[in-house]
Amino acid sequence: MSSARPNLPQRIGYMFGRTLPVELREWVREDILGPGGTRRYLLRWNLPLIPFLLLFLLIPGPVWIPLSMMLLLLIPWIYFSVALMPIWQRHRLQQHGYDPRLLGAKARARADRERADYERRFGR
Repeated sequence: MSSARPNLPQRIGYMFGRTLPVELREWVREDILGPGGTRRYLLRWNLPLIPFLLLFLLIPGPVWIPLSMMLLLLIPWIYFSVALMPIWQRHRLQQHGYDPRLLGAKARARADRERADYERRFGR
């Protein structure tokens, strides 16, 4: 992997959906497909919501009411961020000039190995 990393303005722009320069393509690939890519994606989508949810604590009354209101928003938010993760990752790969099929390459390679192992043991 190249040692090129985005600077702070580039990284902030990247978090908001901007395309990085061509020399940072490898960094983008590692960011999306590398170890911890899922964790980084979920943090980028879910952490900005926390300050808005904390505003519910300003609602007067028992503390369980604002907490339950926060949960009513937080649970579907997390659910849909997880559900839409592959779509967003494919979009980001395509946006930076990569083949979107890279996203499932590991799963396809594992399925091919399992298929070959099955055929070796039991025939076709």
